[in-house]
Amino acid sequence: MSTNEPYPRDLVGHASRPPHPRWPGGARIAVSLVLNYEEGGEACVLHGDGHSESVLTDLGAVEALPGVRNMNVESLFEYGSRVGFWEIMRLLKTTGAPATIYAVGMALERNPEAAAAISASGFEVACHGYRWIDYQFVPEEVERADILRNIDAITRLIGRKPVGWYTGRPSPNTRRLVVDTGGFLYDSDAYNDDLPYWTKISGRRHLIIPFSFDNNDSRLQRGGDFSTGEEFFAYCRDAFDWLYRSGVEGRPRMMSVGLHGRIIGRPGRIGALARLIEHIQRHEGVWLCNRAAIAEHWRTHHAGTSATG
Repeated sequence: MSTNEPYPRDLVGHASRPPHPRWPGGARIAVSLVLNYEEGGEACVLHGDGHSESVLTDLGAVEALPGVRNMNVESLFEYGSRVGFWEIMRLLKTTGAPATIYAVGMALERNPEAAAAISASGFEVACHGYRWIDYQFVPEEVERADILRNIDAITRLIGRKPVGWYTGRPSPNTRRLVVDTGGFLYDSDAYNDDLPYWTKISGRRHLIIPFSFDNNDSRLQRGGDFSTGEEFFAYCRDAFDWLYRSGVEGRPRMMSVGLHGRIIGRPGRIGALARLIEHIQRHEGVWLCNRAAIAEHWRTHHAGTSATG
């Protein structure tokens, strides 16, 4: 493809002229904690899949076993829904920290007690796909049906219609299907900025609230670059401190932190999350909020920001 031809990617973004976000109360940083609820929606022959799950377990990168169950992988996922989820929810309640739950529809359906706890918490619940699978090669009609099933599961079990979307492993069709479905304030299938931005999909303006694989407990598993909770804490603390400093200098931004019950919810790791929340809450001028609040704020104060795409 020639560099003179239209290019579907945006490598420029806000560039050297990022908008001042004007966070509520003059906050120097917006911090979004996100708990991914996925256990029970992963690849498994019990779910009609042709192979077992192979990613984000304490076994590291394992082989996807064709046509059979991987009992160790299943058990490691179960820790997330049986124990880790509850540990994280207790910590968030104790510290008074708001959060967004990225909820896999099938996972919620398999654990009504967890769904009831999420509903009672008042946390924002965003769609995380009906299945926790890679949608890269899923037929468009199947993905469209799963989007609708995800919306239905959350609305039915949580009692509130979701306004946010995050697949995690999207297809090239995902964002268009989400926009065509309608009813969403934002999606977060992006990692390319520290501020929200508008794009144009199917001729319509659409808001992106970027997420993070960077400040994410998955790094304790997927790449092995973090071996302890302390390393996760130190990295996220340093990210917060730098972004907070930017806010003090008049360039406020946002920070997302990704969490999983089967990862940070382990006894040897959850203390790191507690220390991170304590560190964040010790600072003045922090807007600790959910992602829907960020989207509402951006729509109110930055509706005129130019869209690309």
